[in-house]
Amino acid sequence: MCSSDLVDLEVEKGEIHAVIGPNGAGKSTFFNLLSGAFAPSSGEIHLNGERIDGLGPDKIQQRGLSRSFQVSNVFVNLSVFENLRCACFKSAHAGYVFWRAADGIQRVNQRAEHVLGMNGLQALRDAPAGALPYASQRALEIGMTIACEVDVVLLDEPTAGMSNSETSQAIELIRQVASGRTLMIVEHDMGVVFRSEERRVGKECRSRW
Repeated sequence: MCSSDLVDLEVEKGEIHAVIGPNGAGKSTFFNLLSGAFAPSSGEIHLNGERIDGLGPDKIQQRGLSRSFQVSNVFVNLSVFENLRCACFKSAHAGYVFWRAADGIQRVNQRAEHVLGMNGLQALRDAPAGALPYASQRALEIGMTIACEVDVVLLDEPTAGMSNSETSQAIELIRQVASGRTLMIVEHDMGVVFRSEERRVGKECRSRW
């Protein structure tokens, strides 16, 4: 990024967009602002024509935007399937009812099974998430990000710490995730950027960026 505090960016619906820059440039802060973790001190953020700056992460997710984080953020004591099922509740409008068994909510289970297959984690369905290899945990987190059926997905360094073969598998998963969605990705691996994105912020810095 050319400036840490002046961002003027419009991402078209269905676009795959990479955000690049050195450590400390503000890439994750930018994602935190977009996803509602931070409130901007000035300016406006719009999603599908609706202003969302100042809303919390849950409200923004309900409007169609979800994100992953640099550090794997899964429920380590739950199985892979249970993690995905937790992520599916809001999109299925099922809510959390403590006296009702989660495995009895058919539409939630169906969505979780669909995402499980999309991410290629069927063989690990019943494994505790905390016991998964690092790359599989990242794949699970990406699955949890899209399980709530959002239109806009933000992925923060999804291939960090992966081997070359794991990165290649992650790129294929990202491409699949991006199908029919708007995708923004923060990455330091330029090979990942060039293989997955359509437009690179940072290659040509404008006066307001």
